[in-house]
Amino acid sequence: MNATNISRQDCLALDQADALRELKDQFDLPAGVIYLDGNSLGVLPRATLGRVQQVISQEWGQGLIKSWNDAGWIDLPERIGNKIGRLIGAKPGETIVADSTSLNLYKVLSAALTLQRQADPARTVIVSERSNFPTDLYIAQSLAQQHGARLHLVDDVAEIPALLNQELAVLMLTHVNYRTGYQHDMAALTAATHAAGGLAVWDLAHSAGAVPVDLNAADADFAIGCGYKYLNGGPGAPSFAWVNPRWADQAQQPLVGWLGHAAPFQFSTDYQPAAGIKRFVCGTPALLSMSALECGVDTLLAAEQFGGMAALRSKSVALTELFIELAEARCGELGVRLASPREAQLRGSQVCLSLAAPLEHAGYAVVQALIARGVIGDFRAGDPQRLDAVPHILRFGFTPAYIGFTDVFDAIEHLREVLSTQQWQEPRFAQKGKVT
Repeated sequence: MNATNISRQDCLALDQADALRELKDQFDLPAGVIYLDGNSLGVLPRATLGRVQQVISQEWGQGLIKSWNDAGWIDLPERIGNKIGRLIGAKPGETIVADSTSLNLYKVLSAALTLQRQADPARTVIVSERSNFPTDLYIAQSLAQQHGARLHLVDDVAEIPALLNQELAVLMLTHVNYRTGYQHDMAALTAATHAAGGLAVWDLAHSAGAVPVDLNAADADFAIGCGYKYLNGGPGAPSFAWVNPRWADQAQQPLVGWLGHAAPFQFSTDYQPAAGIKRFVCGTPALLSMSALECGVDTLLAAEQFGGMAALRSKSVALTELFIELAEARCGELGVRLASPREAQLRGSQVCLSLAAPLEHAGYAVVQALIARGVIGDFRAGDPQRLDAVPHILRFGFTPAYIGFTDVFDAIEHLREVLSTQQWQEPRFAQKGKVT
């Protein structure tokens, strides 16, 4: 079908034929909103409000401290971890929910560096992308200083193979790049890292719940991920950590706390790590947030009856390819350019666009104008010193559980109108808030 000839009626027909369409009923989406920002904050599941109210009014309000046992609070990190494990190719007992993405990355990257230092002190280089999410780079910079290591950043993934050498300690990458949506070949890069004697640490913030992931099949070493993006756990939802079983009882994570102890309720003054992944828990879990996260994870598991992550991925590819085709066909002459990989296998569940001159700096205002129309995406600024290589981008996430083909068509029509009428030039759209 030629993109220039695709009609809204065609998209309505695709939605009617969509086997996953009933999954949308799980979410409390505001009326009139096309939400293309689930890669930043997932939508509220309908079950979440009732579940959190139950935890507050019944389990906390009535059960009080008894709920640690009676309501199973103490088991939540493992229980939800096992559910997430079904989405990322992990076996039961390999994944744990605890703390934030940044803290979990600190734990696993420190553990990987410690393992390498013990095995071969000459391995002192952490390799990552300059376009990796900043918190990952900040954590790596901090740990490099503490471990006497060096962080080497590449501007192009083609540079990575040459750095997989005898100096490599850890390759640290985000599976799906937050800026461009580029999806790394996890299995191939992990195998090449191992062949060079290194360890592979993967951030799944933009892939868990969005694209099929199989950590065991890829033989990854460590992984962490976000709970509030595609897992729909709510703002500030806890993160998760996964450790390959071969390292689980050797890894020394630096933030040892009482619930990571082998016997936390013996209240010993001497720390003894729990077996396996449990040692990556530090302090008391955030029960309200964890309860909300479980509802979010359950929205992904509901897709198992329709084919699970494979079915979600198939729809995601169809949505993103339609978005790209329509954006280029209907907005290309207005300066819209594709900033994500064109090949579906190289792209996560998001599409990033940039604007050609003379609109290259108008991205923020364009996104704000779209939001005012009910089309919610987001903006990511380019590097001010590398605007030629890292442009400002308009970023759109596609969560197939609640986004349809008609949403894609309507979003592009709004984008075309914003650009063709120059609505983005209204002064109100230039005003930046603290969060952009």
